[in-house]
Formats: sequence, C-alpha cells, structure tokens
Amino acid sequence: MPTFAAIDIGSNSCRLKIAKVVAHGLKTIHEDREVTRLGSSVFDSGLVSPDAMAATLRALKRFQRAVQAHGVDQMRVVATSAMRDARNAPAFQAWVKAETGWTMEIISGLEEGRLIHRGVMQNEPGASGKVLLIDLGGGSCEITLSEHKRIKETISLPLGAVRLTEEFLQVDPAPADGLRRMRQLIARELRRAHRRIQAGRVPMVIATSGTAAALVEACNTADRPPKRPARKAEASAALDGLAPTPTVRKLAARLSKMTLPDREAVPGIGPRRAEIIVAGAQVFAELLESFGLKGFRYSSLGLRDGILTQMLAEQDARAAAHCELEQERWESVLATAKRYGVDLRTAEPVRAHALQLFRELKHLHELPPEYEGWLAAAAVLRDTGKFVNHQGHHRHTQYIISSSEMYGFTQLQRTVVSALARYLGKSRPQPGDRALRNIPSDEHRHIQRAVLLLRISVALNQDRASDVLRFAAHVYPKRVYVEVQPGRTGAELELWSLRKEADYFREVFGRELFATLA
Repeated sequence: MPTFAAIDIGSNSCRLKIAKVVAHGLKTIHEDREVTRLGSSVFDSGLVSPDAMAATLRALKRFQRAVQAHGVDQMRVVATSAMRDARNAPAFQAWVKAETGWTMEIISGLEEGRLIHRGVMQNEPGASGKVLLIDLGGGSCEITLSEHKRIKETISLPLGAVRLTEEFLQVDPAPADGLRRMRQLIARELRRAHRRIQAGRVPMVIATSGTAAALVEACNTADRPPKRPARKAEASAALDGLAPTPTVRKLAARLSKMTLPDREAVPGIGPRRAEIIVAGAQVFAELLESFGLKGFRYSSLGLRDGILTQMLAEQDARAAAHCELEQERWESVLATAKRYGVDLRTAEPVRAHALQLFRELKHLHELPPEYEGWLAAAAVLRDTGKFVNHQGHHRHTQYIISSSEMYGFTQLQRTVVSALARYLGKSRPQPGDRALRNIPSDEHRHIQRAVLLLRISVALNQDRASDVLRFAAHVYPKRVYVEVQPGRTGAELELWSLRKEADYFREVFGRELFATLA
C-alpha cells in the first residue's frame, strides 16, 4: 500500500507526518517536529534571516532521511504565514529545492484553514454538527466555521504568536504598553472576523497547534499544588483536553506578569513555547470571549493531517474522503463561475462534451485520470475573463483562475486548469508561454492534449444552450471520426468549427480528424 508524507513549514516550527494507507484509511507511522522560528525575522524586517533558513533546512534534511527510510511514495511540502510575507521567499524555495529536491509550496491562509478543517473533520471522532475550528500558529490564526463537516466560512488573521511577540512583547516580562497595543490589534482583527463569521451558538470548539496544547495542560494544572493528586473531574478534563474560557483568561493574565524562567516552569509550556505563550494566550482569551464561547477542546490534528487526507482522496477513489474532496472542488468551481458572471447554461454542455471526449478518446490522449476533473473545471471557467474584458478574455481567464481561491485545488492544479482555459482562441501552448512558466515541463504534453479536447468540445457548442448536439467519437489507426447528430437548426456551424481544428489535431495526435453528420 502507498505511503504518504506531509511537511508543514510553519512560522514557529517544522512538522513531519508519514502515514501508510491501510484499508482505504491512513495509519501514522512516523512523526517529527523542530522549532525553527522561521517567522521571527520576517515579521520584523520582511525577510527570512539566514540563520532561520539554515535551521529550517537542517530540520528538512532530517525529515528527508525519515522519508527515505520509510519508502514514501508521495509527499507534499507546504509553507504558511512566514513564507507568505517574506520578500525573499523565492530564494528560500530555490535553496530547499537545491538541497532536498523538494518543491516547497506556499499556501494561502484560506487554503491553510481548509486543509486544517479537512484533517480535523476526517479524523476527529464526534466532530459533526456545528463546530468552530481555531488554529493559532506562529504567523497567523485561522478561524473556520463548519456545519456537518462542511466549511461555512473561514478567515485567516495575522494574529500568530511569533508575529505578535516580535511586534509587541520584546521585553520580559511583557510591558504594559505592548500588551495594551497588542490587545487593540487583536480586537480590531476579531471585529473583522465577526463580519465574516456569525458563529451564534456553537456546541463544539476545537483548537489545534502547539499553543492550544500548552494552554490546555497549563489550564488543568496551574491551579493545583504540584504534588496533590488530581481530582477525578480534573483528571477527566485534562484527558479530554478541555480549556474553559474563564481559566484561559486567568492564565493569560498570570502569564503576562511572569518572567521567562517562571513561564518555562509552568506545566505544559516548556522553554521554547514560553517565549511566545503570552501572545498566544492573549489571542485565545480575547477570541473566546469575543465569540461568547465557553472554552475549547484541543486536538492534535492539523495541517499535516489535512494534506495527508487530501493525498489519500486524490489517489484512492474508494476512500471516504474522495467524494467529499470532489464535491468540495466542484462547489468551489461553481462559486468562482458565479462570482465572475459565467452563464452555467452554456457552460454545462461544454463540460459534458469535454468529459465525453475524455472517456471516448482515452486510448488516444493517454492523459492521467486527474485531468478529467481539471478539464471539467476549465470548461466551466473558460469565460471568466469576459468579466474583465471581452477583448483578449482568454488571457484574463488564465489570470483569474490561477489567482482565485478554489478549495481543493493546489496552486499547481489551479495553474494547470488556467492553462487549459487559456488556449481556446487563436493561440496554442508553447513551452516559453507565461501560462506554462510555473508548470513542470513534463506536464506540457498533457496540457497540449487536454487543450485540444476542450477546443473540440467548444467547437461542438456554438451558442446552443437550448439545442445541445449529440455526438460520438470513433478512433481508428490513422483517423478519428466525430459523428454529430444535427439539432433543430442543423449542425453546419459546428462541423465548420470542428474542421478548423483538424490541422492542430494532426499536429498533436498524428491522426486525421473527420467531422461528419451521423
């Protein structure tokens, strides 16, 4: 069975998780973590420091040895808030590529929230109904409202513990003025969150990340004498990972008055977490009170689990996560189409014909299975560029798709979809094109073939929203026939459009294309 690996390069630490596919699910076989403080210099100067780069790279090389030892078949390396903000992020990406061979993908805050949601919802028992997810990292805080395991709304706020510590709390113990200004910023960002997320009554609040874990343990031990045995209720709360809001507020106030050695001695916090826990505790206290929440439950699941779950969903059609991922992707495509004024009545026949061509010509085009979904997305989104300008709208379409937040699609996948939609006019894919610049060269041949399938499906739909044609494709050793059944108004325009693609078809597939009436 295949083995997957996920690496999360965060603003505070790097994390690795390796899992093996067992009975269409995931079984964790290795985990590792290293505090590297990648974001500490970014939030001050806008640049990742050479020391932070070197420390992160050392951790990645250790992770690489584990990946090789466990025979990982597929992996994904993502970076979050610090890399989103760093002006020298491309230089660090190149360094990681040169030293490890890995492509470090910088994901948006919304994609980070979506993946965390996927990891928690897929693997956390009892996480159904209405749930609020909170992930407080080093550079950002992702808040997601979920109902019945579906995202209702998500937002990413610049309230990471490392970011706030670097900006407001560089003196120990925390200065009163710094705490005041930090609370003002937190309150301002939470007001922005309230405009997006109307949580109402939430029966379950789940927090992830190291700060949440530290607060839970500290909340359940801080008020007890060290050697007194825990009462049954207290032991149960610690086991369940619960942190009530009043206790979090009291702990936040207490930590803000402590020196670093005192914070290090608090159970659950430790030396490295003690440096940033004041800011993290303040964010949690303000957030819980602002949303009127009773507290939160800690989950050890997070971004890495979401990455692994998505890889499983893409590889195993029988996995429970597969249908959820496909539905999530398609809803995101439709939402993007609606946002840019696409007429779905005219887009749907193009999508249906593109998928029919994909299936009937599969022995000819030999495209990987994932291109079926990407082709469908490109068919629906091909006219989004008209929202900007009808003239040159194919170029605008390419930019809109590659830049849009579409849940379930990685940046590379969005770039591929945007390239498919780009070449539906006079231009054809060329290796040096801007649209192909960020796509691996071994994908260019696939894109060229998928583009041709989409061009044929567009040719079959010349303003026929209410009179959709039927066709059948037949493949022979030297030629391909597309037999079209005429509609109420005939099919002359469609036949002419199909014959225009014959030269390009011969160039790509080495066979003649014949369009005839059935």
